[in-house]
Amino acid sequence: MKKKSKKDRTESVEKVKISPAETKLEDRRTFLRKVWKGLGAIAALEVVSVFFGFLFSGKEEDVESTTKQIFEAGNVSSFQPDTVTAFRGGRFYLARLEDGGFMALSLRCTHLGCSIIWEDAKKNFICPCHSSAFGINGEVKNPPAPAALDYYPVIIENGKVKVDIGTRLTRSRFNKSQVEYA
Repeated sequence: MKKKSKKDRTESVEKVKISPAETKLEDRRTFLRKVWKGLGAIAALEVVSVFFGFLFSGKEEDVESTTKQIFEAGNVSSFQPDTVTAFRGGRFYLARLEDGGFMALSLRCTHLGCSIIWEDAKKNFICPCHSSAFGINGEVKNPPAPAALDYYPVIIENGKVKVDIGTRLTRSRFNKSQVEYA
């Protein structure tokens, strides 16, 4: 086998040289690979954060740490007995029971937190997610909801109905002491 001379080696190296256009193409490909890897990492972080947010979102709030937020619902006389009025902005339903007492009930089902709907014809709150049903006082009538609807304290001053939407109270079942009378 014949040894290649220095000139032959130089020519073969020159034949293998990469043109500047090919170098730019490789740099562009490398850059785009890095960008896609970075975007994939960001998307993975978002998925993980949503997953953990879902797992730990239902923590109980400390009642002492909440502040009072008074929502004025209206005059006592403007609510007829055995009726329910929705206050979506205040996040509650104001129920006036048959005996004239007032309850402010949370919009959230105690099963999975879906928004409940009042059906006046049936005199029930219905959860559209899993068909839980609650009476006008928030008591569970049809499971899978495990407990009565949460409620807010009602304050009646000078003929006005006010609700403290800063204090949501949980309960297992309805109790007459949860009702406020005029």
